[in-house]
Amino acid sequence: MSTPPPQLRWLGTLDYEPTWRAMQRFTDERDAATRDEIWLLEHPPVFTLGMNADPSHVLAAGGIPVVRIDRGGQVTYHGPGQLLVYPLIDLRRAGLGVRDLVSALERAVIRLAGAHGIEARVEAGAPGVYVEGAKLASVGIRIRRGASYHGLALNVQMDLGPFDRINPCGYPGLEMTQLASLGGPASAAAAAAALGPVLIEELSKE
Repeated sequence: MSTPPPQLRWLGTLDYEPTWRAMQRFTDERDAATRDEIWLLEHPPVFTLGMNADPSHVLAAGGIPVVRIDRGGQVTYHGPGQLLVYPLIDLRRAGLGVRDLVSALERAVIRLAGAHGIEARVEAGAPGVYVEGAKLASVGIRIRRGASYHGLALNVQMDLGPFDRINPCGYPGLEMTQLASLGGPASAAAAAAALGPVLIEELSKE
């Protein structure tokens, strides 16, 4: 019997830390029969630091919380109008490597952008998706017990100002961009509805 595709779940707006803990629980409690899920949601404003991130990349957090978490990478910002895509996938069962998952996430964003006439691409040595050198989407994955959590942050229609308070992904002065400013979807919910099925297609190609 073939494994069913991941279940897409639009969760609306959820606080960051309880969602992170829920991803950990899902991963720790899943078994061989647990169906994979892809969570799509937004977070209230928060800066997150990867496990080995340099806190000096947070320049001026102000009133925005800073949370150190268990993904790779440096610091990033999440806030309203940004789509978070959390693939909770048994990679061993799916026959996927970490690079396969990251590539599928990046390709799905590139396809979504392309459907709106936006030429997005990946850049060598810098995970994520870019438009004319500005970062559109960031990727950070954690693997535990052979399964993935954390994932993709896609800027859709948000206040990009808080990115000026950090060195995004550890790169001083990295410019950020978003779909709505480029002619794409105008809300995270609309982007989620379009991106989810595309991501499932891309995962099936790996």
